Amino acid sequence: MDALKQRINDCQALAAALCRALRDEAAKLGFNAAAVPTPDPAAAVHRLERDKVSGSTTLVAEWQDRHGYRIGMLLIHGDGSFFAEYDIAKPHPAKPRMFVEAVEAWGRDGDIRCEARLMPMIDDVEPAAG
Repeated sequence: MDALKQRINDCQALAAALCRALRDEAAKLGFNAAAVPTPDPAAAVHRLERDKVSGSTTLVAEWQDRHGYRIGMLLIHGDGSFFAEYDIAKPHPAKPRMFVEAVEAWGRDGDIRCEARLMPMIDDVEPAAG
């Protein structure tokens, strides 16, 4: 088995847990599965990258939309730390003045933390008379 396939296999349970955490964070905001699809580790494009500082190997998984644009990513570092994000890009279902940019998950050694990346909505502004 090559190194990439082995690392994907070794990280399979953690990747699935991170995807569940992202889904659960979106659900806490009020999004249902039809509004925000759950990222699937198997549907991601995978590669290995060498960390320039530590020298360890990081598994990188990226989800892409139908046009090939990245809509999410997962990083599992050789030191046991990890980070994942998945784009939502929709108005907050319960807070009309907020926009949900993405949900994120991070941690180390199986301890997963999550939060949503929110932005305030900007009021329509009339152009200045010139």
